[in-house]
Amino acid sequence: MNPGYPGKGRTILLIQYIAAIICILLAPGCSNNPLASYKGLDERLIHATKDSVIKERLYLNRDSTLSYHNVRLDQDGGILPWYSADLGESYDKVINLVWGFWDKMELDSNGIKYYMNHQVWRPEHDKRGLGGDQLMMALSSWDLLYNYTGNKAIVENMKYMADYYLSHGFSGPDDTWANLPYPYNTSLHSGIYDGDMILGKGYLQPDKAGSFGYELVRLYKKTGEEKYLDAAIKIANTLAAKVQPGDEFHSPWPFKVNAKTGEAGKLINKPNINKPEPGTTYKSEQESVYTTNWTPTLGLFTALTALGKGDAAAYTRAHDIALNWLKTFPAKNNKWGPFFEDILGWSDCQINAITYAMYLMDNEKADPDWKNTVKGIFQWVRSSLDDKEFAKYGVTTTDEQTIYRTPGNSHSSRQASMELRYWEMTGDTTRLTNAIRQLNWATYMVNTDGRNYYIRDDIWLTDGYGDYVRHYIRAMAAAPQLAPAKGDHLLRTSSVVTGITYEASGISYATFDNTSQERFRLQKKPFGIIVDGNKLNEVTNGNMAGYLWQTIGKDGGGVLTLNKEGSSVKIYK
Repeated sequence: MNPGYPGKGRTILLIQYIAAIICILLAPGCSNNPLASYKGLDERLIHATKDSVIKERLYLNRDSTLSYHNVRLDQDGGILPWYSADLGESYDKVINLVWGFWDKMELDSNGIKYYMNHQVWRPEHDKRGLGGDQLMMALSSWDLLYNYTGNKAIVENMKYMADYYLSHGFSGPDDTWANLPYPYNTSLHSGIYDGDMILGKGYLQPDKAGSFGYELVRLYKKTGEEKYLDAAIKIANTLAAKVQPGDEFHSPWPFKVNAKTGEAGKLINKPNINKPEPGTTYKSEQESVYTTNWTPTLGLFTALTALGKGDAAAYTRAHDIALNWLKTFPAKNNKWGPFFEDILGWSDCQINAITYAMYLMDNEKADPDWKNTVKGIFQWVRSSLDDKEFAKYGVTTTDEQTIYRTPGNSHSSRQASMELRYWEMTGDTTRLTNAIRQLNWATYMVNTDGRNYYIRDDIWLTDGYGDYVRHYIRAMAAAPQLAPAKGDHLLRTSSVVTGITYEASGISYATFDNTSQERFRLQKKPFGIIVDGNKLNEVTNGNMAGYLWQTIGKDGGGVLTLNKEGSSVKIYK
């Protein structure tokens, strides 16, 4: 998103020295020993959110409102969530409100859900079509949200979106760029995706195709339905065949391309829109063949290769070319380039940069120097996209991209979740306080009915929904103290979960992979865990096979980490 489209004007509690000192004293234990890092963060959080004396000092600043709500501050003047001083309770509330609004959204005039036609929700219905990565973002978030809640309606919604997209939006099998999804419905209520928002019919975005392919593989694993795998293989085959080495001005695949002719789309230069940084030499023809949003495509190639499906040799070659390009160019020069479907010129986007940082933290072997690379990406975001507008609430938010300097709900929560992930892995507390305050700030965009408003702009069905929920769940996974103390929730898994049920007696779930690691936030310690009919032993080290329990707070709840062999699990409470 950017202001170039007509009519678009878009829009912890304090964790200070105790957490920092404990993490520093225990490092490198902060990255390897959850018993150390959880305790260091937990003492401050629990004290500040649960202690009745402290809670009496919290107040609603009724002279100041933010989006839909009066601002709530802590005793140090730092922003708290609008719903409650309890962070976990508040985060849980907003992500469930967001899902509820999406789930109950009206049908449009052509009989399909409103979010299948529009990128913006308005009561009078917006005139714009689908967001470029809108459905892929939703699939990503709903995968995590299903694991978190066990709500089967979420999986049905994932299938609904994927099934419709597969049957209404792909290039032809004989096209130059065959079997790839179009990102936009050029005729708003046609029910057909057939082009690009700016360039029109026939143009697609290969990075969004890679993203959809990756989500399709995961949906295949979740449901067992082969049609998702078959479509993912076709997407991967085209992308693997079209990969190029790339250079400083060309990514391995273009940003926008005509599916039939293979001609790269040209971004539109307009006054005050296309403003490369001083000293750069970008041309419109070069810009049209550049983006850095390739980590979902890397994931697609890796996932299919691991399954033994498709052309492993071609996928490995394309994967290695793309990863080498990311490491050689954007990771060094911080030219992250465009992402959004409505962009009119060059802009460096936070989502591209931070998604690559997340990839490196999830795949440490991809870059032996990943710690410094990620730190450098964070520094670029801070220097280029930090926003001080809400400094009076003790928080620095994150802007969307270099030509749209407005603080974003999804962008701030993304930055927060990955800053927390980096803290979890390295013990670096540099931005720990601000990360949690960013999460708190972003809750204010959610109204009590689940409308998620991009400040001073619109209710975007990208930023406010698919590209919002996942950041809160990832943040909870990195720091389980931020998950709700009431209730049981799966926060992270190395596998795809094929089914999960939360009951009073315990939790039953199954994973696609036989070997996997899971992290839960539970109300109380389980009294037994069975995996494929065998008892799982309690251990004192999370790297050992078995389960590790870490108490958080004073109510008996805590974090359960499983390192298991077997696919079917029963946790007895």
